[in-house]
Amino acid sequence: MIIIGEKINGAIPSTGKAIAEKDKEFIRKLAIKQTEAGADFIDVCASVDDTIELETMKWLIDIVQDATDVPIAVDSPNIYTCIESMKYCKKAGLFNSVSLEGDKIDLAFKEIADTNWECVALLNSDKGIPKTAKDRLDVFTDLMGKCKEYKIDPSQIHIDPLIEMLCISEDGIATVVEVIREIKKQYPIIHVTGAISNISFNLPARRIANQAFAVLAMSAGMDSFILDPLNKDMMGMLFATEAMMGEDEYCIEYISAFREGKFVK
Repeated sequence: MIIIGEKINGAIPSTGKAIAEKDKEFIRKLAIKQTEAGADFIDVCASVDDTIELETMKWLIDIVQDATDVPIAVDSPNIYTCIESMKYCKKAGLFNSVSLEGDKIDLAFKEIADTNWECVALLNSDKGIPKTAKDRLDVFTDLMGKCKEYKIDPSQIHIDPLIEMLCISEDGIATVVEVIREIKKQYPIIHVTGAISNISFNLPARRIANQAFAVLAMSAGMDSFILDPLNKDMMGMLFATEAMMGEDEYCIEYISAFREGKFVK
């Protein structure tokens, strides 16, 4: 189970305010709290104007690296920002993200090849978001062809099956579940990831919907999660589900997480 802490993102109002005011202590505390909660990567996304995005990313990365040794996920819709931000990281982290849109994947994979960097890869292309499981899996096939071309091991890839709002979905999460299962069937060592909270946009009691989705997604094979690790209800659900699935021998991880206060006692 891989946890990608999502809190250092300028799109979150409190974090955006801290970035605008250059509040280093706020960012530092977020990094430490997410580390203590069990994050495996600290996602860093500036969400500012393009003209100051790269310098803001450097500022954020420097603060996070001063606060924790947890590797960083460089996150931006601008592929060049992600590539340049890699240079500020002291160790290999997570590139968030690539897709088959334009030349994004080639630009990113040239930088990731022959390194220990991992990468989030979305199953969309120049045609947009595929509507059917088959179409998403076709994109996946092309994407894995690129991995072979650049000699990137499947274990370095976190596939995002494209989690959409449940309230506008025609088939619930059936498409996502089918895609996850087939991906893990073809490549057991590949990771499947996604922003859990995407499922509940425009729904009441979002936390409950998010938790329900996490359980269903894990049972299908999802093993990497972009979420708020400070949400102890969610973290407890993940540890419990992992144990129920037989992936936590003697429930050691569940018990340890409980003792460390990573979920509600």
